[in-house]
Amino acid sequence: MPFVLYLLGLAVFAQATSEFMLSGLGPDIARDLGVSIPTTGWLTSGFALGMIVGAPAVAVLGARWPRRRTLLVTLTVFLAVHVVGALTSDFTVLLVTRVLAALANAGFLALALATAAALVSPDAKGRATSVLLGGTTLACIVGVPAGAVLGRYLGWRSAFWAVAIISLPALLGVLRSVPNRATGPATVGRFSVTARLAVLLLLGALVNGATFCSFTYLSPILTDVTGLGAGWVPVMLALFGLGSFAGVTVAGRYADRRDDRLVLVAGGILLLGWCAFALTTAYVVPAVALVPVQGALSFAVGSTLISYALYAGTESPVLTGGLATAALNVGAAAGPLLGGLAIRSGTFHGPLWVSAGLVGAALCLGCAAQGWTRRAARRVT
Repeated sequence: MPFVLYLLGLAVFAQATSEFMLSGLGPDIARDLGVSIPTTGWLTSGFALGMIVGAPAVAVLGARWPRRRTLLVTLTVFLAVHVVGALTSDFTVLLVTRVLAALANAGFLALALATAAALVSPDAKGRATSVLLGGTTLACIVGVPAGAVLGRYLGWRSAFWAVAIISLPALLGVLRSVPNRATGPATVGRFSVTARLAVLLLLGALVNGATFCSFTYLSPILTDVTGLGAGWVPVMLALFGLGSFAGVTVAGRYADRRDDRLVLVAGGILLLGWCAFALTTAYVVPAVALVPVQGALSFAVGSTLISYALYAGTESPVLTGGLATAALNVGAAAGPLLGGLAIRSGTFHGPLWVSAGLVGAALCLGCAAQGWTRRAARRVT
C-alpha cells in the first residue's frame, strides 16, 4: 500500500477521535461554559447532522477541484475549527465549530476513499479502504481513551488541541504525497445511482446502525446486566476496538474478491453473534468473549460493503465515497436512537436485540437483491 494511504488514515484517526471523544468530555464542557449536560448533547447531534449532509455536499461542491486541493481545504478547515473550539468560551461558537468540523470531516473522508481507490490497482480497493477505516477503529482503541485522560487531567480544551496537532502531519503529508492531477477532479454530471449501489448503501447503513446501537450502550449493558465493575468498561471498549481493527484488516483482502457469498455468510454469523450476546449477557465469560468477536464481524461486514460500493460507483468515486460516508453516518445516528428507545421500553438487553434485527433486515435485503440479480441474469441469457 502507498505510504500516503497511512497519512490519510492518520487524518481519519484524528477525525474519528474528534467524533467520539465528546462522550467523555460533556460534563467538563457543561461546567466550563455554563450550560446543562443535556445541552452539550447538541454538540454530538450537530456533528452527526454535519456528517450526513457534508459528505455528498462537499463531493459535489468540490467536483471542479483536483482532489488534493479539496483534501487540503477540508483538512485545514477541520484543524482550524478545533483550534477555535479550544479557545472559545461561548457554547454557540463551539457548536458551530462542531458542525463545521463534521462538514469538513465528511468531505475529507469521501475524498479520501476515492483517492485511496485511485492510488492502488483496480483490484485492491478493499485493502485501501481497510487502511482508511482502520483509523476509525484505532480511534476507538487509543484516541478516545487518550482524549478522556487529557480531559480529566488537563481540561477538555486539551483534547481539542491534541486533535489539531495530530491533524497537522496528515495535512503536510497530503500536501507532499497526494498527486496534484493524477487523481483528477470528481465527475458528477454523468453519475447515476444503480440498483446495486443503492442496495449496498442501505446495507451499510443497516449494519453500521446495528454496530453503534449496541456499542453506544455497551457500558451499561456490561455493568448493569453482566455485572462487571465500572473499571472493566475501558478494557471492554478496547477489546471491541481491537476486534474492529482486526476485522477491518482481514476484510480488506477478502473484499477485493467481490464475492457476495462471503459477506452474506459473515453477515449471518454476525446476526447469530448479536442473538447469542443478547441471550448470554448475564454471564461474564460469553459476554466478554463476544465483545471483540462482534466488533470484528461488524466492522468486517461494514467495511466490505463500503468497498463493494466503491467498486459499483466507478462513474464518480468521489460522490460514491460521499454517499457511502453519509450512509454510514445515517446508521451511526439512527442506531443509538433505536437502542435508546429499546432501553426505555424494556431493559439493557434491548439494544442487542435491535442490532440483531437490523442485521437480519440487512440479510433479508441482501438475499432478495441477490435473487433479483440472478433472475435478471437468466432473463438476459
